[in-house]
Amino acid sequence: MIEELLPPGVASSEAFDDEAPAVLFPAEAALMAGRRERRRRQFATARACARRALAGIGREPVALLPGPGGAPGWPAGVVGSITHCEGYRAAVAAPAGTVAALGIDAEPAGPLPEGVLGLVASERERGRLAVLGARDGSVPWERLLFCAKEAVYKAWYPATGLWLGFADAEVALSREGTFRAVLRPPVAAAAVVDPVYEGRWLVAGGLVLTAVVRHAPAGVAP
Repeated sequence: MIEELLPPGVASSEAFDDEAPAVLFPAEAALMAGRRERRRRQFATARACARRALAGIGREPVALLPGPGGAPGWPAGVVGSITHCEGYRAAVAAPAGTVAALGIDAEPAGPLPEGVLGLVASERERGRLAVLGARDGSVPWERLLFCAKEAVYKAWYPATGLWLGFADAEVALSREGTFRAVLRPPVAAAAVVDPVYEGRWLVAGGLVLTAVVRHAPAGVAP
């Protein structure tokens, strides 16, 4: 499903359960030592997806260990993103010479837990959600907004190494399956040339999926 949101040149892989055994690299297995079995299987399936995505762009399988911000450390010259939720795991990867930032997220297609919307959405965003909900009640717009902001953060953080809070991204969703995020980054990132991130969304199979892809400027080497 996630491939429907991605442009050519971005490889993807997904899984809907953890039944097929997935082999971890020793460093990954050590990281998961002592964790609950469910978490280990989830981690292993997501890493297997990531290695299939790497193969899709001609890269060899490697250990993918979380970095300081929790995002997986991809090989040099590669940008990628991993997501997992109940019943779904996915990963995407692309050459850094063609894609500058990449983020995906998946969430169950249901309402947000009570009290969460006020933490992640501005008053203006909540107003837009109300309008969208009145026009089309088949889409879990509140969950979609959360999912879009997660994808934006996953694209933002590996490229900048800087924290971005929910209030630092103003997201406008469209009914046509796209969204636009205008970032208000920390002072340390004031030199960001383009604070606008654009993405696509899909609701299918009981899931909400979002993807943000920012192409690299022409002439940038991988």
